[in-house]
Amino acid sequence: MKLLYFTRFLLVLALSFSALASKAAGNNLITKADSSAIVKTTAKPVGKKADPDTSWTPVRRVWGYAFGDLYYDAHSDQFGRGAETNYAGVPTYRNAFQFRRLYLGYDYDITKKFTATLLLASEPNASTSAATGTSISNGDNLVDNKMSFYVKYANIRIHDLWTGTDLTIGEQATPTWNLSSEQLFNHRWIERTITDFHKLGNSFDLGAGLQGTFDPKTKNFGFNLLVGNNTQAAIGSASSPTTGFYKEFYGDIWGKFLDKHLFIDAYADYARTAQATFAVGGQSHNMLKGLIGYTIPSLTVGIEAFTDQITNGVTIVNGTTKTPADARAEGISFNAYGSIIKDKLGFIARFDTYNPDADFITGTTTYTVNTNLGSYTPYTKEKFYVFGLDFTPAPNIHFAPNVWFLQSHNQQLSTSPGYVADDHTLVYRFTFFFTFGK
Repeated sequence: MKLLYFTRFLLVLALSFSALASKAAGNNLITKADSSAIVKTTAKPVGKKADPDTSWTPVRRVWGYAFGDLYYDAHSDQFGRGAETNYAGVPTYRNAFQFRRLYLGYDYDITKKFTATLLLASEPNASTSAATGTSISNGDNLVDNKMSFYVKYANIRIHDLWTGTDLTIGEQATPTWNLSSEQLFNHRWIERTITDFHKLGNSFDLGAGLQGTFDPKTKNFGFNLLVGNNTQAAIGSASSPTTGFYKEFYGDIWGKFLDKHLFIDAYADYARTAQATFAVGGQSHNMLKGLIGYTIPSLTVGIEAFTDQITNGVTIVNGTTKTPADARAEGISFNAYGSIIKDKLGFIARFDTYNPDADFITGTTTYTVNTNLGSYTPYTKEKFYVFGLDFTPAPNIHFAPNVWFLQSHNQQLSTSPGYVADDHTLVYRFTFFFTFGK
């Protein structure tokens, strides 16, 4: 009997413990669920991290390029004309290895919005004396004739000031030819484009510029605007002795047509270059330039033409009468280059004609040059030819045997005082060009 009661007691106790355990377990499950809900509703929310922008990669890049020649001067103009060219003053039969340009640049993306650029350049001339054949200081050479770097670009670019348009502040490329004809013809390492060749503009300047497209998605139409000091890399220069009073204004618009095979570019600039004087008057120059080019993978052809009005650029001298007059420089350049063997061998051909003063009065006794544009003379008309082959043994490396020919023609009458006969400069070259870091 006692055993029966004891058994019943154990059974009741077991059932009691079972009920208590079930209740406890049930309470724990509810508490856990409730706790999760409380955590979800009361915990401080954590913001979702933005997806990384994979369309932008920061740039920290050292880059550069160099070009030069082994040249042989087969014939030099006996009167030393062509002062604006690389071979001015080089005597006949001289031969040498020469660098014509050395670039060392650095680009740095400060943020996605801002990029800084620094470019050091050395662009020496042949630097020889026609009389002695010895070296002289010239171009970018130091006084001891050593090549030297100078600061050519130093700027900060603000990307997408508004959609498709950047703002660049500092020393930078101008729209004059860097952003149009040099890119289209793509052979600056052979020779400068026509306006650069005759030193009638700035390739770079210190100022503020806008570069952009009217249609950012397709990029078929664009513009380049710049206001600068007209001093290039100098604090002051002969081309702008009154820096602080005058600025140069540059403007360029371009368009691509026929599925981007046809390129059309229109350019203008204006700069006051000297204050008015009683004898000469105020001086300025205003260039208008047009470019049209057609390109397909195997061939690019193009024509570039310009006119540059130089206000009070010359004084016409007839006996004791001196009359200030405008000079109107004009030129046209025909360019072609293409592929003979894809990616290995190509050709280069160019012909320029240049008239320093289309209003030149042939019978006038003499002209005095007033303008401070470098190397300008109203007397000498020029025709320029260059042609050669372009061998590319590896990407970014070029070797180009080419012929460089400049013909000079005097606009004066043969009876005029100081008249010199026509002559030419002929140079045979083996040009090399390489780039790195870009």
